[in-house]
Amino acid sequence: MKQKETLLNTTGMTYSEAIDEIGDSHVGTSHETPLREDAFEMDDELKIELIEKHFREIMYVLGLDLTDDSLKGTPKRVAKMFINEVFSGLDPKNKPDAKLFDNKYKYNEMLVEKDITFFSHCEHHFVPIYGKAHVAYISNGSVIGLSKINRIVQYFAKRPQVQERLTMQIGNELKEILGTEDVAVIIDANHMCVSSRGVGDVNSSTVTSFYSGKFEKDEQSRNEFMKYLTLKK
Repeated sequence: MKQKETLLNTTGMTYSEAIDEIGDSHVGTSHETPLREDAFEMDDELKIELIEKHFREIMYVLGLDLTDDSLKGTPKRVAKMFINEVFSGLDPKNKPDAKLFDNKYKYNEMLVEKDITFFSHCEHHFVPIYGKAHVAYISNGSVIGLSKINRIVQYFAKRPQVQERLTMQIGNELKEILGTEDVAVIIDANHMCVSSRGVGDVNSSTVTSFYSGKFEKDEQSRNEFMKYLTLKK
């Protein structure tokens, strides 16, 4: 009730109108992915069973013929895809085990992993967000395997998201794992909720950034990072 009252007081809209406005404006309300406390008490098999059941009902309401050979397996396929693939990043058990290594080469310059392709889903309309993530850090005595950076990006992408939160989650996770403040993340992404519905703009993309430590305080470090992103392969 308090949430409804707050929205009514701050927006002058009805609760339903305010909720629609948040979704259409692609606004996030939490730094962390909003999850219930009991989110992982149900096992994956039961989740798949329940999603299959409810998605079958959605297809029925849409008027689709679920006896058709092409459609009859769709509810199960969607349920498995949600749990095992596109939303697998919701479950902490799928979090990458990011092993650190001693920086034996004493490499104390910037390391950049760029053009990390990711696929996510807008939490407002459950349609795809896709694009590239660019990540940089400066070692504080330890380094991380390159593939683990990609896996961290994929882990946080594979959940209902807003791009700002995704950018911050990747940056904060790398700071914690690496034990360094010197982390930067830039994401350039396309949102199907913008291009396939609503305004229908197929040409725009959205860029978000996360700068910490030297990247936040030192313009030269930020410029160096940006320069590396323009290098051709």
